[in-house]
Amino acid sequence: MTNKTPSIAILGAGIGGLAVSACLRKAGIETTIYEQAPAFARIGSGIQMSPNAMRVLYGIGIGDQIRATAFEPPHWRNRDHDTGALTNDHPLGPAAYDRYGVPYLLMHRGDLHAKLHGAVPDETIRYGHKVAGVEQTDSSVTLRFENGETVTADALIASDGVHSIARESLLGVEDARFTGRLAYRTAFPASLLNGYELMDDSAKWWGPDRHIVIYYVTAARDEIYFTTSQPEPDFQVESWSATGDVNELRAAFADFHPDVRAVLGACPSVNKWAIFERDPLPTWNSGNVTLMGDACHPMTPYMAQGAANALEDSVVLSRCLADGGTDDFPAAFKRFEAARKPRTSKVQATSHRNEFMREKTDPDWVYSYDAWTVELP
Repeated sequence: MTNKTPSIAILGAGIGGLAVSACLRKAGIETTIYEQAPAFARIGSGIQMSPNAMRVLYGIGIGDQIRATAFEPPHWRNRDHDTGALTNDHPLGPAAYDRYGVPYLLMHRGDLHAKLHGAVPDETIRYGHKVAGVEQTDSSVTLRFENGETVTADALIASDGVHSIARESLLGVEDARFTGRLAYRTAFPASLLNGYELMDDSAKWWGPDRHIVIYYVTAARDEIYFTTSQPEPDFQVESWSATGDVNELRAAFADFHPDVRAVLGACPSVNKWAIFERDPLPTWNSGNVTLMGDACHPMTPYMAQGAANALEDSVVLSRCLADGGTDDFPAAFKRFEAARKPRTSKVQATSHRNEFMREKTDPDWVYSYDAWTVELP
C-alpha cells in the first residue's frame, strides 16, 4: 500500500478519454489527457446515445444538459428501401424512458463531445501531443510525443482510437480487415429540404446490399444527419474526413424511396470513409497500460454502439481503479478486461452481421446494461 498520489495518463481526448477522466475525477482520481489535436473543435456528425450510454452521461452529471438540446425520437423505424414498408417500428420517447429510466437521444457528436469536455478541467488536457511511442518498466510508463516532449506516468489508459499507437506497442502492428464497404455521412441544415416532409424523424432504410440511416440531431429539428453503408471495394481510406462525391452517392441510392432521395438531394456535401473491422484482441492490457474503446474493440457502425461501449468502458474502468486499483494497476486492468470483454465481443459480432433492429427485436440486452452497477469479477 502506498500513499503516493498516482499519476495516470490518458491518450486521446475523444469521447472515451474525456469520459474516463470525468469518471475518475468523480472517484477522486485525477488524470492528465494527451490529445494530438491542437484545440477542441466541433467535429463529426450524428451519434445515437441509447439508454446504456445515457446512464453513463447522467452518472457523470451531464445527462440533462444533453437532453435539453438533443433530439428525442418517438420511435425508431426500419423500412424497405423502395416501397417504404415498415419492417420494425420500435417505440422510443416516453416508452423508452419508462422502460429504462433514461431517454434515447440523437445528437451531433460534436455537441456530445463539448458536454464531456466541459466535465473535465481544460488545464488537465495537453493539446498538440501526438504520441510517437510507448515504453514501460515494472513501475512506470513513458510516452514519447512527436513534439519532442517525453512524459512518465504510473499508468496509461489508451483511448486513442482505431489507429492506436499504444495497441501497436502492446501487440505489434495489426492490419485491419477492409469490409469492402464504404460509408458516406454528413449533417446539414434541415432548411435545405425546402419544406419537404419526411415520413420519419428517425429511420433506417434497408436495401438488398446497402442501407441509409436518417435522423434529426437537435431538439429544434433544424439539423439532419444521414450515414450509409454500401459496397465499394476500391476505396480503402479509413478516415472520417475524406470528401465524397455527392452525385456518386445519389446515384448509388437512386432506386430508394423518395424520402431518401430528398435528403440526398438536399445535402450540399458529404464525407466518406472505408469501413474496416478487427477481431477481438487476445488481451487489452500489459503491465501498467490498458486499452479502452475503439483502441481495443472497434466496431462496425451498424448498432450505433461504438461510442456507447467506450462510455461503458469508462465507468467500469474507473470502478476497477477506485476499488484499490491504483495500488496494483496490472490487476485492476485485468479485472477491467474480464468485466468488459464478453460484452464488447458480443456487440462486435452482432454489429458485424448488420441485422440489429431490422425486424422486431428485443434490445434489452444492449439498452438495460448499467455500467455503474454491473457486477465486477
